[in-house]
Amino acid sequence: MTPAARLSAAIEVLGEIDARRRPAADALKDWGLSHRFAGSGDRAAIAGLVYDALRRRASSTFVMGEEAPRAVLLGMLRLERGLSADAVAALADGSRFAPAPLTDAERERLNAASLRGAQPWIAGDYPEWLDPHLAMVFGDERAEEGAALARRAPLDLRVNALKGDRDEALAAMPDSARSRRGGSPFGLRIMLGAGSRSPAIHAEPAFIKGLIEIQDEGSQLAALLAGAQPGGQVVDLCAGAGGKTLALAAQMDNRGQIYATDTDKRRLAPIHARLERAGVRNVQVRTPHGSADVLAELRGNADLVLIDAPCTGTGSWRRNPDAKWRMRPGALTQRINEQAEILDQAAGLVKPGGRIAYLTCSVLNEENGAQIRAVLARHDDLATVSPTDVIGVLGERAFLFRHAALMSREGLLMTPRRTDTDGFYVSVLSRR
Repeated sequence: MTPAARLSAAIEVLGEIDARRRPAADALKDWGLSHRFAGSGDRAAIAGLVYDALRRRASSTFVMGEEAPRAVLLGMLRLERGLSADAVAALADGSRFAPAPLTDAERERLNAASLRGAQPWIAGDYPEWLDPHLAMVFGDERAEEGAALARRAPLDLRVNALKGDRDEALAAMPDSARSRRGGSPFGLRIMLGAGSRSPAIHAEPAFIKGLIEIQDEGSQLAALLAGAQPGGQVVDLCAGAGGKTLALAAQMDNRGQIYATDTDKRRLAPIHARLERAGVRNVQVRTPHGSADVLAELRGNADLVLIDAPCTGTGSWRRNPDAKWRMRPGALTQRINEQAEILDQAAGLVKPGGRIAYLTCSVLNEENGAQIRAVLARHDDLATVSPTDVIGVLGERAFLFRHAALMSREGLLMTPRRTDTDGFYVSVLSRR
């Protein structure tokens, strides 16, 4: 497919997403199935265009003066891809399979493209109804924080210390991956260009042998800040597919015990194969069975309870840009209720002197600091551990991290703008 044909396809897919309010991944998959002539490179390029358009939907609409899929794609090419009006016109020239030629009004808007005077939610590319929520956290910097959440994320890898170190993993990666060390002590980072395909990490020998896992650097750091110790008794309450369970096992050097569970056993299904591939031997997977309490014998005995809480995912918009436009206020209320319930469950599992590590991939105060203040009010035997003490585990990196992350009495917040990671919140509580 020509670049112009790919642009036409992206306009078509974005129209399908808008018309039926579908997740982008589903719409792209269906387009690929109905256009089997498109190769893998074509599908990747079209997906890149669609996701970039979703990242810059509000600002592109502002620049072009309308919110039709064509306008959003054209505005994105100017704002995100940096194409001139002439370069955009070369793609939209009305030739076979290409979009219709630019109108005079479209060319004029592309030439004058500017976000001067745009409201924060437009410059930051997030839904208007979330503006008060982001203002509560970031104040006058919310547009800049939103814009950082709208940029494309790198591909982050975590080196499994049970299988090797970063030098070994770096040497095992292909040159095409262009890996470099990340800010996490276990991290490698692959930068991805606009429209480029992600390398097939799952097919790499280093992945198959368990030396590396795909995990955002913020997620790696959040797991590390939980402070799991070798020989400890750890409960991972929201283990899901096991990403943080694997990170904890490596930190504990396979010593002690991790009990991994989740309210939805379907989310737990992939964890078994991942544990085997990673060489993890200190994890018991507790699959829920009806109303039975699969953690009953652990009440009051856990050294650490990790809560990777279900949340709105506002911190992961770089990787899932269509989610921010599908998010509704009711989803925030639902997540807040779920988080409070899980925090209360954790309070009953941790032993005196033990800790609860509460993590979210959200940047909203309602899911972060407000939740911690609320659980402290409900449980007078819990207290916050100073975030300054929590980040001590980072060693020589702690000084720079302390000045980068947004620190508060209750915890700390990582963001793409501040720490070059996804948005992650970390709060550690101790039971007196």
